[in-house]
Amino acid sequence: MILIGNAVISDDIKEQFFVCDLEKCKGACCVEGDSGAPLEDEETGILEKIYPVVKDYITEEGRKVIEQQGTWVIDKDGDKCTPTIGENRECAYALYDEKGILKCGIEQAYLDGKTDFKKPISCHLYPIRITKYDQFDALNYDRWHICSPACSLGSQLGVPIYKFLKDALVRKYGLEWYEELQQEIEQGNV
Repeated sequence: MILIGNAVISDDIKEQFFVCDLEKCKGACCVEGDSGAPLEDEETGILEKIYPVVKDYITEEGRKVIEQQGTWVIDKDGDKCTPTIGENRECAYALYDEKGILKCGIEQAYLDGKTDFKKPISCHLYPIRITKYDQFDALNYDRWHICSPACSLGSQLGVPIYKFLKDALVRKYGLEWYEELQQEIEQGNV
């Protein structure tokens, strides 16, 4: 276990390898699961604000769901998340590219310079999941069979989770925090 600031990081995040392999998984994390992407409180307002731009990047079916349910919903566990198309189907913000790979409409709008919000932090940080407690955040590796290709590719390339998710970790906790994490791991202090 690693402690940096108010975050407790599981050893798996430094020891396990991971690099998304969209050619193989086809973006399954945007479909699989029992609800949409978890959202932080401030992200709900952001989604409401950017939806007029993002709606041009998602499917007609996704737009219909969002117009009926809203830009975010409360799931069966009482958590805020993105809406999904039907039961156990893709996130309403997802779109399919020409290869049949699911991508994020929010991120596509970001890449086109239409918004400064990349995508929900839970998506950006995946396969790390954060559990918030009163005094700290617990960062854990969420092992899921659909990510087997990512584990294989990460192992082949020698990229541990914390390096693969550098940008997301910096976005969430800041560059100084990430550099402290990297230093702790690379100096063998943990």
